[in-house]
Amino acid sequence: MAISRMFQILILSLFYYYSSYISVLAANNPTYNVQSYGAKSNGKSDCTNAFLSAWGAACASTAPATIYVPPGRYLLRNAYFSGSLCKNTAITIRIDGTLVAPSDYNAIGKNGSWLKFERVTGVSIYGGTLDGQGANLWACKNSGKNCPKGATSLAFYNSNNIRINGLVSVNSQMFHILVDGCRNANLVNVRVSAPGNSPNTDGIHVQQSSGVTIMNSHVATGDDCVSIGPGASNLWIENLACGPGHGISIGSLGWDMKEAGVQNVTVKTATFSGTENGVRVKTWARPSNGFVRDVLFQHLVMVNVQNPVIIDQNYCPNHQNCPHQGSGVKISNVRYEDIHGTSATQVAVKFDCSEMRPCSGIRLDEVNLTFRDKPATASCANAGGTADGVVKPSSCL
Repeated sequence: MAISRMFQILILSLFYYYSSYISVLAANNPTYNVQSYGAKSNGKSDCTNAFLSAWGAACASTAPATIYVPPGRYLLRNAYFSGSLCKNTAITIRIDGTLVAPSDYNAIGKNGSWLKFERVTGVSIYGGTLDGQGANLWACKNSGKNCPKGATSLAFYNSNNIRINGLVSVNSQMFHILVDGCRNANLVNVRVSAPGNSPNTDGIHVQQSSGVTIMNSHVATGDDCVSIGPGASNLWIENLACGPGHGISIGSLGWDMKEAGVQNVTVKTATFSGTENGVRVKTWARPSNGFVRDVLFQHLVMVNVQNPVIIDQNYCPNHQNCPHQGSGVKISNVRYEDIHGTSATQVAVKFDCSEMRPCSGIRLDEVNLTFRDKPATASCANAGGTADGVVKPSSCL
C-alpha cells in the first residue's frame, strides 16, 4: 500500500509540474484567435478590424506569438499590417481558412495592395488560401474600359526574415505575391492559380530585395510565373512548375536612366508547360545604366513553350516611349545548362541584345530543344559567348 501511495503522489506531482509547464509555455507563446476579436467565418461579415486587432495584440507581445485563423471564409478589405511599432520579431500567422477579397474590385483595387505588410521582421505565414476574386476586374481590363489598376493580394515591403509556407493564392486582381525592399525571404510550397487570360497576374514578383528563396512551388497564371525587377540580388528559385503563364522573367528593366541592377540569380530544376516564354531577360529599348549579371538557368524542362530561351533588349510595346532607342542595360555572364524539351516555335533560342551594349559571357551547355520533332533554330544579334557539349539548335553565338 505504501508503494502504491508513493506512486500516486509521483503521478500527481508529474501532472502538476506538466500542467504548470504548459501554462508557462502558453503565457510565453500566446495565441491570438481572430474569432476572439470578432471575426466571422461566413465570408460576408467584414473581418478587417478583427485581424488588425489580433495583429496589434501579437505585436504588443515580446514573446513569440501566433495569430490563428480557424477554418471558414473571412472577408477582408484592405488590411495594413505595420511593423513600425511592433515589439515582436517572431509572429506566426497560421491559417486554416480562406481570406476573401470583396467581389467589387473598386473596394480594394485602387489601393495597390490587399494584404500589406510593411517594416515587419520575423513574420511567418503557414497554410491558408487567399481568394482575390479578380475575375470582374480582369473582364473590365480585357474589355478595354477604364478600370482600376488592381491590388496585389499579398505584399511585403521593407521587411526582413519572412517565411511563407503552404500558402495558396487564387484569382488575384494583379500580382499574387510581391516582395519589395526585403532581406531574407523564403517562399516554400506556394501554389498560385489564375486563368491564362488574366492580365498582370504575376505569381511572385521580387524587386529591390536580397536573399529571396522560392522552392517547391507551382504557379499557373496569366502573366509571369516569377518576375524579377530592378535591385534583385541573391535570388534562388528551385523546383518550380510554371504554366500557364509567361515563364520566369528578369525584367522588364531599364525604364529609368538610373536603375539598380539584377545579379546572382539561380533558377534550377523547373518545368515550363505551355507557357509563352521559358526563361527570359527583358529590357526596354531605352538608355539606362542598369545591368543583369551572374545568372544561372540549370536543369530546365520545356514542354511546348513558345520562346524557351530568350533575351529581348528591344522591348517596346506599341512602339511607344522607346522606339529607335537602344537599351543601355548591360547583360553579362548568363549561363544556360541542361535545358531540354520542345518549342512551340521554330526559333527556340533567341538572343536579341542591345547594339549599344551587346550581351557578353553567354554560355550554352547541354541545351537540346526541338520543334515539332524537327530541328529548331537559334537567332542572335549583338550577343557573344560560348557553347559546350551538345547544343541543339546549333549555337549562333
